[in-house]
Amino acid sequence: MTTEMYWLVMSVLLTAIMWVPIIINRLLEHGIVHGIMDPDGKTDSDVGWANRLMAAHVNAVENLVVFAPLVIIAHVLGVSTELTVLASSLYFYSRLAHAILFALRTPVLRIVAFLASFAAEMIFVFALIG
Repeated sequence: MTTEMYWLVMSVLLTAIMWVPIIINRLLEHGIVHGIMDPDGKTDSDVGWANRLMAAHVNAVENLVVFAPLVIIAHVLGVSTELTVLASSLYFYSRLAHAILFALRTPVLRIVAFLASFAAEMIFVFALIG
């Protein structure tokens, strides 16, 4: 497995498990019955961090849709450079930071983390078209 593919798998895993603390909080806050018997799936939390982490999760999914194909296309085409290796780990760590900073209500640093993940995506774009 290439380094870029490894970090893609880690990014997918991060995105996949980001909902766990949200659901645990929801079950503790509203009870198991209400937590699983919510037909509309709109049980908001009374605590801000859980709602913000949910927003970070949605944002992570939206960005993974951009990042994953770029990494896969680069892999299929055999495009791997020092910058794409760096960008793949940058994407993972910036998405992790974004989720944590969003949950902790840290606006400026959250945007910096988001922009770092966007930069990682653009590195792949330029590696593919350059």
